[in-house]
Amino acid sequence: MIGSIIRASIRNRVIVLMAAVMLTLGGIWALKETPVDAIPDLSDVQVIIKTPYDGQAPQVIEDQVTYPIATAMLSVPDVIDVRGFSFYGDSYVYVVFKDSTDLYWARSRVLEYLAQVGAQLPEGVTPELGPDATGVGWIFQYALIDRTGQHDLAQLRSLQDWWLKYELQTVSGVSEVATIGGMVKQYQVVVDPNKLRAYGVTLPALMSTIQNANRETSGSVIEMAEAEYMVRATGYIQSIEDLEQIPIKVNERGAALTLSDVADIRLGPQMRRGVADLNGEGDSVGAVVIMRWGENPLRTLEGVHAKLEELKPNLPEGVEIVTTYDRAGVIERAIDNLTTKLSEEFLVVVLVCAVFLLHLRSSLVILISLPLGILTALLVMRLQGVNANIMSLGGIAIAIGAMVDAAIVMIEAMHRRLEKEPKPDKNRWKIVAECCSEVGPALFYSLAIITISFLPVFVLEAQEGRLFKPLAFTKTYAMAAASILSITLVPVLMGYFVRGHIHPEAKNPVNRLCIALYRPALAGVIAWPKTTIIFALVLVASILVPLNRIGSEFMPELKEGDFLYMPSLYTGVSIGKAREVLQQTDRMIMQVPEVKTVHGKLGRAETATDPAPLTMFETTI
Repeated sequence: MIGSIIRASIRNRVIVLMAAVMLTLGGIWALKETPVDAIPDLSDVQVIIKTPYDGQAPQVIEDQVTYPIATAMLSVPDVIDVRGFSFYGDSYVYVVFKDSTDLYWARSRVLEYLAQVGAQLPEGVTPELGPDATGVGWIFQYALIDRTGQHDLAQLRSLQDWWLKYELQTVSGVSEVATIGGMVKQYQVVVDPNKLRAYGVTLPALMSTIQNANRETSGSVIEMAEAEYMVRATGYIQSIEDLEQIPIKVNERGAALTLSDVADIRLGPQMRRGVADLNGEGDSVGAVVIMRWGENPLRTLEGVHAKLEELKPNLPEGVEIVTTYDRAGVIERAIDNLTTKLSEEFLVVVLVCAVFLLHLRSSLVILISLPLGILTALLVMRLQGVNANIMSLGGIAIAIGAMVDAAIVMIEAMHRRLEKEPKPDKNRWKIVAECCSEVGPALFYSLAIITISFLPVFVLEAQEGRLFKPLAFTKTYAMAAASILSITLVPVLMGYFVRGHIHPEAKNPVNRLCIALYRPALAGVIAWPKTTIIFALVLVASILVPLNRIGSEFMPELKEGDFLYMPSLYTGVSIGKAREVLQQTDRMIMQVPEVKTVHGKLGRAETATDPAPLTMFETTI
């Protein structure tokens, strides 16, 4: 069967070459379109439900919010785990699905079951889904500062929340822009309880009065002078004076009791559960750009960079954006490093073939078939949806050595045959067919065995499967492509490139040197078989010594150029003291000469993907 395929490929060599060209174009397309990242995403398929309940203690939130939502999510199809966390003012419920579940199908199912829980929750409490992203989606981080002192933290926070955030969310691939730190300006009504008692006003009545005074309404339309006018009552609060003049009630003499009579009204910061610091210089406003699940990180980052450059000229005077984390650098360095290593492997393979065969044109067979096999693997990766990262591309790097085995053996077999042929040009394609048919079946099945050697990796599940399956996929694809090319394209290329003067193996000085070194060693091990076996067993047993002392790590070491420093404080520490420790820590880190920026975060950002408590630091260095 394999021989028939080889002979059919040689007879239809034009079709084979055209198919190779089409495969090359498809591989180039896949190379440009495949999402590229530095690290694999090991996150579960999960949907996050965040429910704000301002001012409430964790136990109250646990009983009234987290427990009803978590129990309702247990009956969602394909759910394998439900985890609930209750913090001061916030509830987080993580609904984890099976690995094969589509994320957006899972989000729609969670929304359906959330609609059934609404009646069980306290009045005014509304659950909301987190972004369609994972923790690995934190691809860009920046700080917004004003070194001139013209803008305070509240103004910088307003600039971030009402302008920068919405502009960056328009970038393709961005799921959310989460604000960190700063002050949210709010009107604060400080009630005097003695005055409330004296005037006979209850606190719920006072809150209802303020809510009713801060609204607008319409009164239909009226027609005058052949024109139609819309009737509208404007009542949104615009200043402290508007709040002070809100009437609460009227006494028996007709005098109005206003809000300023029973309360002190002022501007102040909203209570916050997150603080940001830049370089230990004090509070700052920052944000994290979170990428949508399944998007191309490098392309998304390019869009973020372009959008920021477009927005910078429109920033207020003195305000600047400082980048504190950018994954584009590590992605580009990882891809450049892998590309360099692959190029070096190509060069080594070609040089080794040229040295041992003394025929440079024969090396062109490998130089063409090897990249085509890699492009084929990339094409299948793109069609399957496997991202290009250090693990998936590492599978290709592992497979390169074995991918060229069949081509090398076929070329050497043809060299030996051409050494004995007086006039090889007359029946060249016949010689190619005979040589390839002779060694091709054995080579094809040997490559097929190597191809299926990684099949046990495909039974891994959870995080182990998500880490190692991309490597197994790409290695399998690359070896399968090499197997198919070895019996289709390689014989055709051999007929075109293996021409000219062929040097006999006995006249090659490199081959003679290798044979001179190899034959005595071979004779020795054959003469002393028991000693050879004992030596091999001792060598294998010696592996136990370093195996017991070597360390282990789940993720491969990646010299990213950035560090994430995550200490924690004692439970119950105040936000003021935690903020002080954060700034002291950042100042100490900034004293290291190699450090460029230190962006410290205390507590959580304004996103469902960050449930960090107030005692946790996350300092990006």
